[in-house]
Amino acid sequence: MTQSKLQEKQAEKVRIMEEQKMTRPAWLKIKAKTGDNYKALKDIMRTQSLHTVCEEAQCPNIFECWEQRTATFMILGDICTRACRFCAVNTGRPTELDLREPKRVADAVVAMDLQHVVVTSVARDDLADGGASVFAATIRAIRNRVPNCGVEVLIPDFAGNWDALKVVMDASPDILNHNVETVRRLSDRVRSLAKYDRTLELLRRAKEMRPDIRTKSSIMIGLGESIEEVCATMDDLREAMVDIVTIGQYLQPTEKHLLVEKFYTPTEFLKLRGEGLKRGFAHVESGPMVRSSYHAHEQVLRADGKPLQSLTDEARQNHLREATTLASAEQA
Repeated sequence: MTQSKLQEKQAEKVRIMEEQKMTRPAWLKIKAKTGDNYKALKDIMRTQSLHTVCEEAQCPNIFECWEQRTATFMILGDICTRACRFCAVNTGRPTELDLREPKRVADAVVAMDLQHVVVTSVARDDLADGGASVFAATIRAIRNRVPNCGVEVLIPDFAGNWDALKVVMDASPDILNHNVETVRRLSDRVRSLAKYDRTLELLRRAKEMRPDIRTKSSIMIGLGESIEEVCATMDDLREAMVDIVTIGQYLQPTEKHLLVEKFYTPTEFLKLRGEGLKRGFAHVESGPMVRSSYHAHEQVLRADGKPLQSLTDEARQNHLREATTLASAEQA
């Protein structure tokens, strides 16, 4: 392709992206609220020199979650060795491996008085174990400081290194999360170096290693998949013995990333939730703004059949009802 054709293609992509921003449905428009808790949490993160996926991946729920004093810590630096076409995290050659990071994460968990913490990372294909030992050290550091805090880890695939996976499982997280991200047909185009079947094998092996530990995965939709393909992906996850699935709307972070092919309505997300529950998942979190770690503590409570202790659930259901009303009005 000539340089002029490449420039034309990029210009067209930028135009479509800007058009999508202007026409983004009402249920995807968020009001930024930066209250005292948001500012306090940000101060803690900077004081401890920590990264969060909330910031690095431009999560749309950052204002809500941080105001509720919940966040997803991102360990092993902020430079990823992969370049997935949906993800806003910086890519390149990492220069950072801080073995004191687990202690700082635990210190932050204490300062934030968390009941449930999510720890994720960039992909570190430059490390022999993909960073598994640092994940394990972080889990243990949190356990030592806050024994009753639930610990969820969202891990990369460790390039299929199952010994590395065992290191994490032996540290006994409460939830082992690894995201399938998209349907089989789109996986190679969407996920750099990751493999659809390797993801399923990781989730299956994790459950075989530790049947007592909940497993979880996430699907983002809006990349050109069909509802049938999403349901087939849920079938694959259940076959891999996954307990919890989350489904959310893909939003393009920059013009360099994949375009949004479709904005799903809240009603469609509710239907997908029903499809997931029919397939036997212990819990399905499905909605336009849902991300893998969104209301993670409540997902665990629901999966375990325990009563929710948070008023945020009622607020979220009210929001969902309002969004459904908006969707119905748009379709009328």
